Amino acid sequence: MTSPQTSPQSPAAAETRRRLPRWATSFGPQIIAALLVGLGLGLLAKNMGTVDGEPNWLTTTLSTIGSSYVSLLKAAVVPLIFTAVVSSIANLRQVSNAARLAWQTLLWFAITALIAVAIGIALGVIMQPGANADATAPDGYDGGTGSWIGFLTGLIPGNFLGLTASTSETLTTSLNFNVLQVLVIAIAVGIAALKVGKPAAPFLALNASALAVIQKVLWWIIRLAPLGTVGLIGRAVATYGWDTIGSLGTFTLAIYVGLAIVLFVVYPVLIKSHGLSVRQWFSGAWPAIQLAFVSRSSVGTLPLTQRVTERNLGVPRAYASFAVPLGATTKMDGCAAIYPAISAIFVAQFFGIDLSIGQYLLIAVVAVLGSAATAGTTGAVVMLTLTLSTLGLPLEGVALLLAVDPILDMGRTAVNVAGQTVVPTIVAKRNGMLQPELYDAERNGDPFADDSVESDTPETDAPELPSQESTSASSATVEAANRG
Repeated sequence: MTSPQTSPQSPAAAETRRRLPRWATSFGPQIIAALLVGLGLGLLAKNMGTVDGEPNWLTTTLSTIGSSYVSLLKAAVVPLIFTAVVSSIANLRQVSNAARLAWQTLLWFAITALIAVAIGIALGVIMQPGANADATAPDGYDGGTGSWIGFLTGLIPGNFLGLTASTSETLTTSLNFNVLQVLVIAIAVGIAALKVGKPAAPFLALNASALAVIQKVLWWIIRLAPLGTVGLIGRAVATYGWDTIGSLGTFTLAIYVGLAIVLFVVYPVLIKSHGLSVRQWFSGAWPAIQLAFVSRSSVGTLPLTQRVTERNLGVPRAYASFAVPLGATTKMDGCAAIYPAISAIFVAQFFGIDLSIGQYLLIAVVAVLGSAATAGTTGAVVMLTLTLSTLGLPLEGVALLLAVDPILDMGRTAVNVAGQTVVPTIVAKRNGMLQPELYDAERNGDPFADDSVESDTPETDAPELPSQESTSASSATVEAANRG
């Protein structure tokens, strides 16, 4: 048994933490400081210019740090998606009225996406971002491919791993995972495990253990976020600078205005309309929103998103373990709603193409139904290509927007993750499951404050599927616990 002197929660340990400066123990100030350092180093690298047409040493260093951090996050994407989605579906058995909760979650995903895409269309029409854009398609750009048929056939896995291979003209072969196919495979496996019943218990136990291990590795990666922030922000400023942003200034402004409206108006209104404190939601979700901004990956931020949703916002773990992983792969108000709506209007205006009312409605349909195409990875080029193809707009428009995509993607991903905390919170509130003592608790600014507590990773507990006879009793027990 751990003694009081060595316990991480002991008064002595707490006093030691209080003596440390806030920046050394709080995640938020560390990220903000890293943003400022990265901005300063990026401006310095930009002013240093190039060396014989090649990036200078500072730009190279910042690019290496930033790309290495993103590579670490992306390395865990595939196993995290598979194990998280399988566990999220399996965990529905722990929630009473699971079918109703799942339906309400998907419904609110669609409602918020529809609101976001409507804001994007309105801003595109009002601000006219492509009317006077100073940008041209690169020479030799041959467009791309993307259609509803391609999107639908892309859902069918070619193999169990969703693995694809491509060979370049230099005879080098690269392997890539089709994240959308991995998502489909995980959903099928999760549903099958529920249908199988008790014989699937060992598999679900192994999957839960694997998820716990993967999440622990991701905790380590997330703790490197301040260092990764310096590289990512510095690289963006050094590589693209203010000149490139200026050439697409109205477009960039329209995107960020839309993102700001959703983050600071739509979500707070939804929170307030359900009788919850907007301030408490912001303070609770902010660590995950910050990490999403710099990492540009909803899936990479998933462990932190789930942590703040459960501990800061008071969403029961049994429900959050379903809703948050599902949201990380399909809930994309930034990448799949605001961004493709404004981008499609920008491309149409840039090439002098008039859009009809029917095409504006089609943008909304594509945004709501096609959000899974982003699959929680960095970037929204797939969603943009799908939207332009469906509308019959020139795919050369994709190249026009790639120059500022990294800068836009930071804001998009932050809104994505914010939405992934909002929906579980309001659904839990509507069903009387929200834990007010956690939601209304005072924040200490550090989502890792009790990281060493054994209960931090309950996924290591082997899940047991209830027998047919005990299902009703289990549901009643969980329902009673939720009411308590």
